[in-house]
Amino acid sequence: MSKLQLYDVIIVGGSYAGLSAAMTLGRAKRYVLVIDDNNPCNRQTPHSHNLITHDGEPPAEIRRKALEQVMRYDTVSFYDGTAIAVNNRQTYFETHTSQGDVFSSKKIIFTTGVTDIMPSIKGFAECWGISVLHCPYCHGYEVKDTPLAVIANEKMAYEYSRLIHHWSKDLKLFTNGKSTLAEEQTAALRSHGIEIIEDEITELQHKGGELKQLIVKSGKAYPLTAVFAKAPFTQHCTIPQQLGCELNEQGLIRVDDFQHTNVHGIFAAGDNSTLFRSVGVVIAAGIKAGAMANHQLIEEEFR
Repeated sequence: MSKLQLYDVIIVGGSYAGLSAAMTLGRAKRYVLVIDDNNPCNRQTPHSHNLITHDGEPPAEIRRKALEQVMRYDTVSFYDGTAIAVNNRQTYFETHTSQGDVFSSKKIIFTTGVTDIMPSIKGFAECWGISVLHCPYCHGYEVKDTPLAVIANEKMAYEYSRLIHHWSKDLKLFTNGKSTLAEEQTAALRSHGIEIIEDEITELQHKGGELKQLIVKSGKAYPLTAVFAKAPFTQHCTIPQQLGCELNEQGLIRVDDFQHTNVHGIFAAGDNSTLFRSVGVVIAAGIKAGAMANHQLIEEEFR
């Protein structure tokens, strides 16, 4: 890989958002370096859905094709490694890697995703992305009209149950402890045939990540096809915060409509800056981040 003295843009993270930004910038004749360690948050998910022309393909295959196409642009380079620090030198950014290399760029885009925090329920982590699902638009059709469950409490329990009930009327809500739903919410869910179970969950029994049944503390087993749950998360990469980028109340990198953070020259796109964790959505965000980084460069060059 040729090492330029100064890249136009460095992209930290080379999954869907990062590669989309790289293609946009490559097509804008920008010298780009993508730094990635091939550790996407959906690495356990067997199939990606709700993405036209790629519906049902394995996520790794989509990324492989994307990388192959992006690397056809001769101004785009790829670095297999991990960014561990970035210094803001005001007129440029200096990115350090775990291998000891240092690269400089005029702009930087973080497409670093998030790290999901698995609850201490036996089998949950093994089923995550396979039969423990977060998004009905991504995975609901494949389990429609089968026995499903929602694991949630408080406001999320009500809203999430209403949403999933559209895909299957055979739905149970597990609050995993005493329900904190309001009385009217409880009544509304029950009026639609949604059973609310407050027993503590002890295990998700599965085979290769495919859920068979959910076990509660009393020992009762509930046969299920899939569970919908929202896992808490942290930023996979904390470098943006160290550079002064703000997080919003959900713990996501705060960006404007053009994927720009509050720090000039720093953009973010993908799961690290949106709650809508869909491949199509993060691809669009990556395209936007690439275009806006190019636009900012043009503004600074055309003076």
